Amino acid sequence: MSKRRKQDRAASGGKREKIRDVYVPRPFAGLTAEPDWIALRELVPAATAPLVLAADLADRYPDRTVTLATVLPMAVPALVRADGQIMIGLQRHAQSGDVSRDLAAALLAALETDPGDTVVVPPLPGPGPRLQDVLTDGALAVTVHDSFAFWVAAEAAADPAVQASLERADASIYPTTRMTAATAAYWCRVGERAHVRWVLGDEEDRALDTLARLSAAGDLPLGPQTKFAGMFRAHGLLVPVWDLPSGPAADEWEDPLTRFVKRYAEAAADTGDLDAAARRSRQGLLGRQLTLR
Repeated sequence: MSKRRKQDRAASGGKREKIRDVYVPRPFAGLTAEPDWIALRELVPAATAPLVLAADLADRYPDRTVTLATVLPMAVPALVRADGQIMIGLQRHAQSGDVSRDLAAALLAALETDPGDTVVVPPLPGPGPRLQDVLTDGALAVTVHDSFAFWVAAEAAADPAVQASLERADASIYPTTRMTAATAAYWCRVGERAHVRWVLGDEEDRALDTLARLSAAGDLPLGPQTKFAGMFRAHGLLVPVWDLPSGPAADEWEDPLTRFVKRYAEAAADTGDLDAAARRSRQGLLGRQLTLR
């Protein structure tokens, strides 16, 4: 180390504290809407949901409203509009091993940021409050969008330069619909292929056993001409994915998904040991699993 750097470090009080990153495999655990948080984080291109601050923060910042967004411009963690409205981005570039801590740090930084100013959020926030500490827990009232126009105020959207920027961003959005037959289930069309993706709320091992029972019984497809494509493992929960014919619209899959939800619930009620066929199916399902992190 150079003499100048040693002097600078001494002047600043000695050794710089090193922030240790900690990996939390299930960061949204404890939140009522855990599956929807994961879906918006990993599966949905453009959506928003209002958030309610915890009582102490609501008392300290009574004039601030907070909106959760799947992604913000340039994937920034948070922004504060000129009117003081706060938006928190789920999908971002810099992150630590605890997504919940990252989002809470972004929210707290935004609350301390003046309207219209840039929110400064550290890439590694260190120990501190998490989402479970800074929000009033409850279901998410998710709105799926076909445009990122929610990024800007209505008057700003009329600017030709802003319009052009939004059009470029909107080109990345693939058609997505939130299903009503199951919580955190989404239909989407990517290119020529359509899918249903459902974030299961059950603990991972139980969900895997349930899917294995359904697979062994031949009950895993949603219906004729559908295929169980595999599953994601996202933030500690499982996300089964089905390939669908591209023609039918999203609402035509509500009934098949409703019937599958019933089959899933019936299979989940069986807490006994897996039989030989289900154990083989379980191993096969593990081989078709992709972890998202």
